[in-house]
Amino acid sequence: MQYILLILLENEVGALSRVVGLFSQRNYNIDQLTVVPTQNKLISNINIHTSGDLNIIKQIIKQLEKLINVIQVKIIKESNYIQQKLYLIKIFIENNQKFLILKKILYEEKGEILYKKKLLYVIKIHGTPKTLNILLKKIKKKFKILKLESSGTINIIRSH
Repeated sequence: MQYILLILLENEVGALSRVVGLFSQRNYNIDQLTVVPTQNKLISNINIHTSGDLNIIKQIIKQLEKLINVIQVKIIKESNYIQQKLYLIKIFIENNQKFLILKKILYEEKGEILYKKKLLYVIKIHGTPKTLNILLKKIKKKFKILKLESSGTINIIRSH
């Protein structure tokens, strides 16, 4: 089962490596890790996506809470958060007809062209991971993707 942990952590040297170390000590993989500063620059917000047995996840959470730099640890359920991801995609467009198809897709999906030089375009799309996977398949069918870069998935809890 997939789990998302939200961790508030003091920005201290070695604090993040201690958090990550707890996962490796238990032979647990971190599927995705996103670290961003909060409004208070002395504190970071860490999103960790992992999968596995709930009992082991609970053990990891208890160990995380014992770390001196950890302020708070929450496990969130899918129904209780908003999730977004960003893709930057470099594509090759060989003719005007393909360009019009791209414009239509970007208009429908609220994407945008960030860079254009001759037949080379860099576009930005964002959304939920599920929505982006569908959109990416659509783009791959129509265009030659030269490069794809992705942000980590970011999450925010719906309630306070």
